[in-house]
Amino acid sequence: MSAGTDRRTLLRLAAAGGAAAFLPGLGAGRALAQTPPPAPASEGGAAAPAVERHGLSSFGELKYPKDFKNFDYVFPGAPKGGTFSQIGPTAAYNQSFQTFNSLNGYILRGDGAQGIALIFDSLMVRASDEPDAVYGLVASSVSISDDGRTYRFRLRPEARFHDGTPLTAEDVAFSLNTLKAQGHPLIRQALREFTGAEAEDKGTVVLSFTAQRPRDVPSYAATLPIFSKAYYGKHKFEETTLDPPLGSGPYKVGRFEVGRFVEYLRVADYWAADLPVNRGRHNFDVLRFEYFRDREVGFEAFKARAYLFREEFTSRAWATQYDFPALKTGRVKREVLPDETPSGAQGWFFNTRRAKFLDPRVREAIALAFDFEWTNKNLMFGQYERTWSFFQNSDLMAKGLPSPAEEKLLAPFRDALPAEVFGEPYVPPVSDGSGQDRALLRRAAALLKDAGYTIQQGRLVDGKGTALTIEFLDDDGAFERHTSRFIANLKLLGIEASFRIVDPAQYQARLKDFDFDMVVRRYSVSLNPGDELRAYFGSEAARLPGSNNLSGISDKVVDALIADAIAAQTRADLVTACRALDRVLRAGRYWVPQWNKASFWIAYWDVFDRPAVKPKYDRGTPDTWWWRKGIADPPPVVEPGPASPQKDG
Repeated sequence: MSAGTDRRTLLRLAAAGGAAAFLPGLGAGRALAQTPPPAPASEGGAAAPAVERHGLSSFGELKYPKDFKNFDYVFPGAPKGGTFSQIGPTAAYNQSFQTFNSLNGYILRGDGAQGIALIFDSLMVRASDEPDAVYGLVASSVSISDDGRTYRFRLRPEARFHDGTPLTAEDVAFSLNTLKAQGHPLIRQALREFTGAEAEDKGTVVLSFTAQRPRDVPSYAATLPIFSKAYYGKHKFEETTLDPPLGSGPYKVGRFEVGRFVEYLRVADYWAADLPVNRGRHNFDVLRFEYFRDREVGFEAFKARAYLFREEFTSRAWATQYDFPALKTGRVKREVLPDETPSGAQGWFFNTRRAKFLDPRVREAIALAFDFEWTNKNLMFGQYERTWSFFQNSDLMAKGLPSPAEEKLLAPFRDALPAEVFGEPYVPPVSDGSGQDRALLRRAAALLKDAGYTIQQGRLVDGKGTALTIEFLDDDGAFERHTSRFIANLKLLGIEASFRIVDPAQYQARLKDFDFDMVVRRYSVSLNPGDELRAYFGSEAARLPGSNNLSGISDKVVDALIADAIAAQTRADLVTACRALDRVLRAGRYWVPQWNKASFWIAYWDVFDRPAVKPKYDRGTPDTWWWRKGIADPPPVVEPGPASPQKDG
């Protein structure tokens, strides 16, 4: 089955707080930015009291003023009720697309249930029409010290957990300190420059950071879940569990069946329902996440109305299978929504921890065996563009010759970098579309020869006589057709390659332990990336079990450029650092880039309404949609059989 862009990827580090952050979206009602201005001196020479702010952002100004009533992309009068059911399109931390066996989504162990973040509140919440702005939820305001190292959050006294107990500064401090000490490695890494949280009193919590803290870490910490300290006084945080945790958010855990579905029930008396950041959101009484083991079964279940919303990731299905009766009669709607977020970097990633992939010439030779033009035409109906950048379709992507500012960053490392870094950035060559471009295969063979490989009895071997083999690892067959043609070309080079499908639990375990040759992954960074760059490409992450640095990139130049990006004081400086970083990463040949498209393919049963304006940087589902008035409540959900979701490309 043809696969498309893999939107079902691990979210960036800010997943707990919402969607990724993107380009500045400035508007009326400008407010103060996150970076604090110097405090003016009073008549006595002492610093003036810190200004309290209703929101934070890394660059620029906030779109919404202090007295805003609701986000522009919601309908504040949306009715409540009905069900929104789907196959979850994204996953974060320990979540799997194939199954779940735990309701603890913030540790490394187990497979967390998708949607578990819905039961927890956070200090602040992201706006989906701004690049990286967050606004007060549990926190009514925040003040920042002159040196930017201390953030003092004032909490709303009405904040409550679902059992009616108050949510206090003690709970916030406990949550952030626990996540830093015992949370998923991705969380711990992101909080490395967070030194701790302390309750100043019941209504005030103080977060402290090192002088080296990345600019986005305070906002990230402010969007992490808040747990009940009393609840975890009786439960071990670091253990997997199927006991629904105590939360304070808009939903609580409802029915679930391990590996098949999980439901979240709207909290009717949710304490924060009428806050500006929540007005017009969380409109469904039930949010349900489905898990299907087989992709075809999952699609048939949608056609049978077993669930109501589907984002399609498979080009062949989108082109040929949406012709069933309910769609023809209008009971099912099909739409293409614009995707204004960066396309991200999707491809087959090499595990460079393995000696056979250490030489970039070997990696480039392998990549030359993939014929994108043939694949796009014959398997994906020509609906995709080739990806070549780690910042694809954004202004962070390197183009042309380095600018003087990029040259300045790269110059100290000239002796350690390939010459191409200082020229045009690497772009994969265009094939002749035959599926077996002989010119590219000859080029690949030459690179392998230069790397010390020879053909012996039809097998490509190194100087020690060890054959070069590759196992493409996956947990379903979504990419098998794409990979099979790739494998056929590799065999022409004498490389023994195979495609192996393992069960979801084994797949996740092997990824966490970096026990693979090559896997498909899609990295999607924000347009204001910060500490997430360390998680994807930094040397420390290369050694961290469960990290997103699957390729094992460990390069001092990469680390230095990441540090430049994190330390950028203006967006122009950030763009320069990321473009320089993109050049170095692309020169490293750490992946075989695949494809991208700038749209969402969605289909849904015609029982929903939605605002006229989609949030600029998100689909808006299910967050801003609602059950249409006059439509009967949904029938009991059909249980279609053993299930877990597809892993599309």
